[in-house]
Amino acid sequence: MFRQFTGWKFSLIAVAVVIIVTTIWFVNNLSEKIQQEETKKVATWVEANRELLQASPDANLNLAVEIVTTNTTIPLILTNEQGQIIDHRNLDSQQVAKDTNYLERQLEGFKRQHPPFVMAVDSHSNNYIYYGDSLILRQVRYYPYIQLLVVALFIGLTLFALSSTNRAIQNQVWVGMAKETAHQLGTPLSSMEAWVELLKEHEEVRPLATELAKDVDRLKLITDRFSKIGSVPKLEERNVVEQVASMMAYIKKRAPQKVNFSLQTAEHEVTAMISPTLFDWVVENLLKNALDSMEGKGQIQIVIENHPAHLIIDISDTGKGIPARLQEKIFRPGFSTKKRGWGLGLSLARRIIQDYHKGRLTVKSSEVNKGTTFRIWLRK
Repeated sequence: MFRQFTGWKFSLIAVAVVIIVTTIWFVNNLSEKIQQEETKKVATWVEANRELLQASPDANLNLAVEIVTTNTTIPLILTNEQGQIIDHRNLDSQQVAKDTNYLERQLEGFKRQHPPFVMAVDSHSNNYIYYGDSLILRQVRYYPYIQLLVVALFIGLTLFALSSTNRAIQNQVWVGMAKETAHQLGTPLSSMEAWVELLKEHEEVRPLATELAKDVDRLKLITDRFSKIGSVPKLEERNVVEQVASMMAYIKKRAPQKVNFSLQTAEHEVTAMISPTLFDWVVENLLKNALDSMEGKGQIQIVIENHPAHLIIDISDTGKGIPARLQEKIFRPGFSTKKRGWGLGLSLARRIIQDYHKGRLTVKSSEVNKGTTFRIWLRK
């Protein structure tokens, strides 16, 4: 499902890029053609004005007058040789009336846009016609950027919808799988508890029954953990140092002798609001991952830092490490670097910390063949 979602993302982005590139290319060509046409119109307008100035009294000036009067879109400013503004056309009359510097600013803008046309007034003086882009041309030029914004919003909304749908489906699968697992474990556990109690009545197998009872309790704890997935857990104020130390002691008994464990903390009591059952699951999962990465020997170190509003738990190992390209992928459901792994442990651990404890679980640092440090950040 994740691969399909990623494929959809890349497809949408590719389509958007093609649309944007094609549109920009088309609009640039179109705006160049419009600009050329507008330049020709201004040149024609200048010639018509020159004809009006230099025409004899009996000349037919109907065409020239029509050309001059029909230009209602291209803004123009007429200046003399000293740069003084003599006349203007197609500019905002309200701005001209309100702002004394409006025409000067427009003139400076026109000078940057296009070279002026020179119109001879007589044999000794010339006028200069400066012109800017019409409103239509400006709209055409801005169109690709508006379209880019629209496409970006569309893609953003689509990706958000797909991501939300994908996340909702994943949550449903997680919850359904967890609840079903807890349900399936419940029936045999009840029978096992009854058999353990019967075994305890016989002196010769009582030590065996005691050990079996520990395993049954462990299975009950696992069942309880699965049953809590999908429901809002009840958070309790607990000593996190004691909680972590207890889980470390549990894992240490089951770890190879060549693996050394250490717990460092400046305070022996650091409290936070946690779900003990689910929090233990996270710590256990991280410790088991550390053991798997070291292949029977190495060092596992837990450091707990207490801050005014939060606490930090760093769990470090001296194992194989995680390549940089995989450090975020390891939290995705179904992704695993182990041959027999299901890729569920770290995904569930992050969900428990983020969704239920409103904290963060990240890879603080990792180096191939040197080790990895996972960081848990929790509010107090």
